[in-house]
Amino acid sequence: MTALLLANARRAGRFDGLVDVALDGGRVVAVVPAGERSAAGLPSGPPPETVDLDGRVLIPGLWDAHTHLTQWALVRHRLDVSEATSPAHAAALVRARVHGATTPVPQGQPLVGYGFRWAGWDTEPTAAHLDEAVGDVPVILLSGDLHSAWASSAGLRYLGIAYHPTGLLREEEWMPASPRIVAVDDDVADELVADAARAAAERGVVGVVDFEVADNLAVWRRRLARGWGGLRVRAAVWEQYLDAVLAAGLTDGDPLTDGAGLVTQGPLKVISDGSLNTLTAFCFDEYAGLAGDGAHGILNIATDQLVPLMSRARDGGLRCAIHAIGDRANSLALDAFAASAARGSIEHAQLLRPDDVARFAALGVTASVQPEHAMDDRDIAEELWPDRTARAFPLADLRRAGVRLTLGSDAPVAPLDPWAAVAAAVTRSRDGREPWHPEQSLDLRTALEASVDGRSLDLDAGGPADLAVLDVDPLSVDPDGLREMPVAGTLVAGEWTHRTF
Repeated sequence: MTALLLANARRAGRFDGLVDVALDGGRVVAVVPAGERSAAGLPSGPPPETVDLDGRVLIPGLWDAHTHLTQWALVRHRLDVSEATSPAHAAALVRARVHGATTPVPQGQPLVGYGFRWAGWDTEPTAAHLDEAVGDVPVILLSGDLHSAWASSAGLRYLGIAYHPTGLLREEEWMPASPRIVAVDDDVADELVADAARAAAERGVVGVVDFEVADNLAVWRRRLARGWGGLRVRAAVWEQYLDAVLAAGLTDGDPLTDGAGLVTQGPLKVISDGSLNTLTAFCFDEYAGLAGDGAHGILNIATDQLVPLMSRARDGGLRCAIHAIGDRANSLALDAFAASAARGSIEHAQLLRPDDVARFAALGVTASVQPEHAMDDRDIAEELWPDRTARAFPLADLRRAGVRLTLGSDAPVAPLDPWAAVAAAVTRSRDGREPWHPEQSLDLRTALEASVDGRSLDLDAGGPADLAVLDVDPLSVDPDGLREMPVAGTLVAGEWTHRTF
């Protein structure tokens, strides 16, 4: 890693003059007033390369605290049906792709699409809708929340399902079948993930937490052996692969291979309930219009199973990341953190009771939230959680309670773009709509600080040289423009991963 001097930089929200920022050994070693380079603290030897930022703004690089990186890489090349408003509309999009594309669907392979949100449709999707559109072509569409899939009759056969009454596979019906389409050849996956990482760098991203449902220890060791670079990754572990991580003696933050610090061990991931759009998030109250079994959603793992699993991870030096969306699932997840004394996060935390907001703070549990989901889910939340949406995505309540917040996308559920997450957190709006529960919005500095992995926007010396160079000060722009924030450059460990100037 060569020494580098970033000259004439501005710091976000600061009006006390330009600074020179010295990088060496992958770290920020000095931040001094511009021109005072003799005080920059650089080691003796040849003068460093100097890059004049010419007044551009320098901030810590952005992190996405919740991704499924391989799935995001695949989705970037799949049919998008997220705008569909009905089964017929979605089927028409599929028909247009099958019959109108210049590149046909490969023989024997399914057409895979993503993004449909059926809970708000007047009619439930069925295999017949797709069969009418494309006949015997195997079609498999992934829901926007990844908790369900919709298949044609040929698509069901491709998944190894001889018969299904509707073709809409939910939760445990879908998860065992999903590897048939979420897995691709290693060479293809690695190339697509590298391409997705380059695209992330163009948005100022320096790191992600990867919750891909896979043997992430093996996957990321393979990618490191092939020369992975350009993006830091914290690779989560799932229960079925926990033994290998513990046997390797890996604890939270350890590099997965000697001397390769870009990819480190992440938390144990457990899914405790489902999702709002699949009507499976586990809630204290019934979903509007539902009664009987399943009207409150689904609990995927009982507390008496979750606690020993989390305790095992804690004993092995790992943090825990517990998926919980419904308010009852969140309450039970907090019970499990208390009983196990584990450290970590609740992923999503979409619907919370006030007492549980306080328990997040008391237990030191991080709320890892995806503000863009609030924009995706606002209408269906009003329909399915009536009289409860004031405590849905309660970001301001969590902040006031002193809870540590981290922002993410859950890509591919939302695009891997922290600027979109920051914009949603601050404006509680998208596409010109009125803000949704604006009382739960975050101020801009808080949202940005929740997106830079706990670092200060003041950019003090001593941190990693993971930085983003911006053409404008993000703390001075109209929040509605954050989604189009221009990123002039990105550095990881002092090396450029994106540069336009």
